[in-house]
Amino acid sequence: MARRSSHRLLLLLLRYLVVALGYHKAYGLSAPKDHQVVTAIEYQEVILACKNPKKTISSRLEWKKLGRSVSFVYYQQALQGDFKDRAEMIDFSIRIKNVTRSDAGKYRCEVSAPSEQGQNLEEDTVTLEVLVAPAVPSCEVPSSALSGTVVELRCQDKEGIPAPEYTWFKDGNRLLENPKLGSQSTNSSYTMNTKSGTLQFNTISKLDSGEYFCEAQNSVGHSRCPGKRMQVDDLNISGIIAAVVVVTLVISVCGLGVCYAQRKGYFSSK
Repeated sequence: MARRSSHRLLLLLLRYLVVALGYHKAYGLSAPKDHQVVTAIEYQEVILACKNPKKTISSRLEWKKLGRSVSFVYYQQALQGDFKDRAEMIDFSIRIKNVTRSDAGKYRCEVSAPSEQGQNLEEDTVTLEVLVAPAVPSCEVPSSALSGTVVELRCQDKEGIPAPEYTWFKDGNRLLENPKLGSQSTNSSYTMNTKSGTLQFNTISKLDSGEYFCEAQNSVGHSRCPGKRMQVDDLNISGIIAAVVVVTLVISVCGLGVCYAQRKGYFSSK
């Protein structure tokens, strides 16, 4: 009984495979291909290749950009949108002469042609990644600071793809990520975050006075912000004491003057 059940199950599986193969052949659906990933640098050219093995006179080609909404790139034998002015067709492939970051995304080429089994459709998908060099980063450097306080310098770029890493310079010299490996004349209390672009002095000193600028760099290029000077001064203790003494003397003199006036009856009402 068990053998008969297993034999019937095997026959059902064979029938399913035969039907599935027949359906695939009748509608001419192509087998899936390896997904392509193409990388290009912004403002340079790139070719999106449609790897279709056969081209015939009756072949019909369409290129689409996929996303939240599907848009035509090549349709009815003509490039669409702004691709008209900056792209050209090379066989089934598209050559974009001036690629921009907005071109990044997933594209699909569809090639259909009549066959003995009906309409044959082949598809190929390409993902375009556009690399962008960093722009001039925005740098925040305080013009002055008091010795012994916590001071943070900030650097940020919003253009670079991939996200850049940051390096700080003082007086034209690159600051090491690990300050303990640097010169003894340099404050070793700072912390540099190359990912976020911050340079923090946990206890800033007069040695840290100087001109600072930041460089943002990725695999495409690099860019620097203009240098800004930061002056670190010691807290003027003697000046503070002198000011306190002066204020105290003024208050004392005023108090004595009020007491003297009261004794002389200058404040008494007639």
